Amino acid sequence: MKKFNFEENSHRRFNPLTNSWVLCSPHRTKRPWEGHKEVIDDESLAEYDPECYLCPGNTRAQGDKNPQYENTFIFNNDFAAVKNDQPEYLEQSKDKISSLLRVEGVRGECKVMCFSPKHNITVAEMSEDAILCVIQSWTKIYREMSTKSYINYIQIFENKGSIMGCSNPHPHCQVWCTETIPEEPTKELISMNNYYKNNNSCLLCDYTQLETIKLKYKPRIVCENNSFVCLTPFWAVWPYETMIISKSHIISLLDLENDDDGNILQKDLANIIHRITCKYDNVFECSFPYSMGIHQAPVDNKDHTNDSHLHLHFYPPLLRSPTIKKFLVGYELLAEPQRDLTPEQAADRLRNCSEIHYKQK
Repeated sequence: MKKFNFEENSHRRFNPLTNSWVLCSPHRTKRPWEGHKEVIDDESLAEYDPECYLCPGNTRAQGDKNPQYENTFIFNNDFAAVKNDQPEYLEQSKDKISSLLRVEGVRGECKVMCFSPKHNITVAEMSEDAILCVIQSWTKIYREMSTKSYINYIQIFENKGSIMGCSNPHPHCQVWCTETIPEEPTKELISMNNYYKNNNSCLLCDYTQLETIKLKYKPRIVCENNSFVCLTPFWAVWPYETMIISKSHIISLLDLENDDDGNILQKDLANIIHRITCKYDNVFECSFPYSMGIHQAPVDNKDHTNDSHLHLHFYPPLLRSPTIKKFLVGYELLAEPQRDLTPEQAADRLRNCSEIHYKQK
């Protein structure tokens, strides 16, 4: 009888963070592709664009003028998804109809943060010192917004590339601060809380130790340093999906601050972000698109020591080339996520990519 081979046979993998499954079909990696191909974002950009609403000194849509900033620049989103100056929603009744047609009012604030005054670079091309400045600005926003009584969750995220819906190539991220805790973080909080109740330990602490210490071979680790590991999670959905996870039990960006040790944790996070984004660009020697987000403790004045662990998700769509991406449609929308390339294969390719950006070779 043949032995089951994870590199050849279809199987499901469980995601303990979201309590969900993903179907792996490694035997499909060689199927021909005659579908849609993306246009590569390879246009040469100038360091300053007079038409860009994020460049220093330019005027934005609402008439505000950007300062001549030299590092990061934070401002209120001119087209915010949520706002704080709206009336409170009062539930009309608690009958059968209202239980099916539920509504919650959501107040909040949305910020935009420019990573650099330069219009023509990405995180992968920034220095570790410049990325450190970004991390410190993230921490500043998290601290400031956590003091507002109507803010309970702070979601920091970056969409890179037009393929990910990014409307402006100038390097930037968004910060959405809401009074409700969104769906995806809530799933993780519930799973991590249940895991702690059953095991008296942190889910991501245990998973990180499993991948970095307990396994003889480390097939999913892409890169690591003293404080963080970047890996393709065992349950990854996207082809080159990765997570950056703190090796110690840290629940938010605030825990990275420590002047006594020279902010080594912040510097290590900058190092690991620089390395993985550079590797991404080197996979196909293009500006590798992705959505990146930080998951950390809510700011709802509750103790999240046991259900939170600082980590970053990277969700890149590219599959076989700069022009072919993974589509989450059909079976993925109607049944469950599915992938062809295994996380181990993706990790091996990323691990073997240079940490020197292809443009600098």
